[in-house]
Amino acid sequence: MTHTDPFLALSAAAGRFSYGSPRAVTLAADASRALFLRSAGPTDPVERLWSYDLTTHQECLVADPSTLAPDRTGAVGKLPPVERRLRERIRVWAPGIGSFAATTDLGTAVFALDGRLFHCDTTTGDCTELPVAGPAFDPRPSPDGSLVAYVADDALHLTPTDPTGRADGATAPRSRTEGRLSPADGARWGVAEFAAAEELGRSRGHWWSPDGAALLAARVDESALPLRHLGDPAHPEQAPDSFAYPQTGGPNADVQLWVLPLNGGGTQLRWDDAEFPYLLAADWDGGGEILLTVADRLQQRVLLLTADPVTGVTRELSRTEDEFWVDPLPGTPQRLPDGRVLTSLDTPAARGLALDGKALTDERLQVRRVVGPWQGGLLVEAGDGDPADQQVFLLDPDGGAPQRLTDGPGVHTVAAHGDGVLLLTEAGPDGVRRTWHHHGARTAFPDLSAELPYRPQPLLRRVTEHGLPSAVLYPRDHVAGNRLPVLLDVYGGPGYQAVANEPRRWQLKQWWADRGFAVVTVDNRGTPFVSPEFTRAIFRRFSQVAIDDQVAALHALGAAHPDLDLTRVGVRGWSYGGYFAALAVLRRPDVFHAASAGAPPTDFRLYDTAYTERYLGLPQDNPEGYAADCLLADAPSLRRPLLLIHGLADDNVHPSHSLLLSQALTRAGRPHAVLPLPGVSHMLPDGELERVAAAELAFFREKLGLPAERGLPADFQEELGATPSA
Repeated sequence: MTHTDPFLALSAAAGRFSYGSPRAVTLAADASRALFLRSAGPTDPVERLWSYDLTTHQECLVADPSTLAPDRTGAVGKLPPVERRLRERIRVWAPGIGSFAATTDLGTAVFALDGRLFHCDTTTGDCTELPVAGPAFDPRPSPDGSLVAYVADDALHLTPTDPTGRADGATAPRSRTEGRLSPADGARWGVAEFAAAEELGRSRGHWWSPDGAALLAARVDESALPLRHLGDPAHPEQAPDSFAYPQTGGPNADVQLWVLPLNGGGTQLRWDDAEFPYLLAADWDGGGEILLTVADRLQQRVLLLTADPVTGVTRELSRTEDEFWVDPLPGTPQRLPDGRVLTSLDTPAARGLALDGKALTDERLQVRRVVGPWQGGLLVEAGDGDPADQQVFLLDPDGGAPQRLTDGPGVHTVAAHGDGVLLLTEAGPDGVRRTWHHHGARTAFPDLSAELPYRPQPLLRRVTEHGLPSAVLYPRDHVAGNRLPVLLDVYGGPGYQAVANEPRRWQLKQWWADRGFAVVTVDNRGTPFVSPEFTRAIFRRFSQVAIDDQVAALHALGAAHPDLDLTRVGVRGWSYGGYFAALAVLRRPDVFHAASAGAPPTDFRLYDTAYTERYLGLPQDNPEGYAADCLLADAPSLRRPLLLIHGLADDNVHPSHSLLLSQALTRAGRPHAVLPLPGVSHMLPDGELERVAAAELAFFREKLGLPAERGLPADFQEELGATPSA
C-alpha cells in the first residue's frame, strides 16, 4: 500500500524514525571501542554490525547481511519460529541482524541470520558461516572465542569457530566441543520461556562460565501448558503456528537451571522452585559462583541467591517483599563488587534503593533503572520532579549526595558505560542526541535516522486530586476560540508511561492533532514513575481506577482548555490502551462517543500468568476482580461506535480476545466494526501502524462529524517534499 499522507508515508519508510539509529551498543572491557547495530540510512531497515573506535572516533562496518546472505529477504516468515517469537518479546522488528553476542574484548562476534550462524573477527572484518545442527538461535561465543553455543530445535549445541582445528593449530578431536551439549529429554534447553521473555525481563537461557569450561543452561518443560494456535486465514493452505502459552490461573513452564560442563555430566541448581517458580535473572559471578534471582508466583517475594556450580546448593543473599507486588526495578537485586547487596526499597512516596537493607536514596528521587557501578559510584536513571522528565545520576554507595550528570527537560538514558566512558542519550524537545563522554571529552555518536518532522509542544499539567500527568496537543495552526473534537490517545496500564518529554512519542499524536483534533493523553493511577502508591492503586482490579481517573482528567482539562469540545470525544489505544478504549465506550458512553480498540485483552482470564497475576492475583482467589475487568458481559450495553482492530499473527494478545468480544456484541445485536490484519503481529511492523492510523482517521471523521480532510500546514508540506511509499 502506498501512503497518500506525507507524514504516514515518511513514518512508514523511516521505521517510525528508528532506521539509521544506533542500538545494542556494547563496550569492550577496556572501553577502547564499541560494537553496535545500525542500518545504513534513514529509510534502510536492514541493520548491520559496526565497530566504533573511541580514540579516533571512527566507525567501520563489520558485517553486512546483504553481503553475507545476498539471497535473504529479511522477511519475518523466514525466521526460525523461536527467533521470530523472541523478536516479538523484545520488540525488535528490523529485518537485518536482530542481535549479536561478543567476547569481552569484542574481538569475536556471532549472530544468526534466518537460522544460519555467522562468526566475525571484528579486527579484520572477516566473517564466516559456521556449520549448525539446525536453524540456529541465540548464539554465544565462549570467553576465548574458540567455541559458540547456540540453540537448534530446542537443544543446546556447540560448534568451533575454526571448524578445521583448534585456534592454536592443533587438530586433535575436542572432547564434547562439537554437537549437542544438552540431554535429549523432551524439554527445551537454552531458551527463555514465554513468561520470562514477555513479562519478567529475561530473554536468554544460556550463559558461559568465565573459564569457558561449562555452560549454565535453562531447562524449560512446557508439557503442562495449553497450546495456542495462530492460523493465517489469508493462506489456508498453511498449517497454523502453535506454541505453549501460560494462561492465567493455569500451569507455568517448569524452569530449572543446570551447569553443563564441556567434559560431561551436569548439576542441577536447587532452590524451592515450587514456592519460587519464576527465574528472573541468572549469570556467573567473577569467581565462578552463580547468582540467580527468583520470585514467587504472585511476585510478592523476590530472592537473590548464590549457587555453587559443583554441588548445585543455593544460599539466600537478599529477600525483597511487598504486600502488593515487588515492582520490577531493572538492575536490582544485584551484588556489588565489594560484596554489598543492592535491592529496591519502595515507600508509598518513592521508588528507591537500599544497600544491605539500609536506605541509599530518599524521596526526592524516583529510581527507574540501575545501570551499574561506574567510577566508584552507582549509575541510575531517575526522576527528581516532573515525572515527564528523566535524568542520570551517580549515587555514592556510602551515602553522599547524588551527583546529577544530565540536565534540561527530556528523557536522559545511559546507552553504554565503561571505565571513564559514558554514552548518554538525550531525548528532549529539540530532538534526540547521543553523545560519548570519554575521559572528559564529548563526541556526538553518528545517527543516520530521519530528522523528526514535528517539534510538538504538548501542554503538560498535573490534574485532579491525584496529580495525574496529562498533556494536551493542539493542531499547529490552531486558533484560540475554535472548539475541537477531543481524541484521547491512551495506554493507561502498568509498566508504560505515556506522558513524557520524549519527542518521538508525540510525532504521531501531532499528526492526529493536525487532522483537526485536540489530542489528550493522561497517565492514570496504575502507570509508573509517579510513586509506588500511585502505581498500586490498581491492585486486584484494573478497570475502575483507570476509567475514573481518565474521566476526571478529561473534565479537569476541559475546564482548563475551553477549546476542548467534550461533546465529541473519541478514544484510541493499542494493547492495554485498546482494552481501555473498548472499556470507555462500553461503560461510560456519556463521556466517550467513539472508540478504536487495537489488540485489546478483553478477558484477562485468557491472558498470561506473570503479568496478570502480578496485579490481579489468581483468578481462583479474585473471581470478582477478573469478572469486573472482563468486557464480554458489557456487550449488550454498547451504544457508541466501536472499531476493533487485531493482528491475526499476534501471539501476545491472541486475536481471540477481539473475536470473543465481537461475538458477544453480535449476539447482543450491537453493531460494531472489525478490522482484521492477516499476518500482522502485536508490534504493527513494516508500515502497518501507519495503515491502521489511516483507517482509524476515516472512522473518527465519520463518527465524530469532522469536516473533510484538512490541508497540511504549508511549512510541513515544504519540510516533507516528495511522498515516499511504504
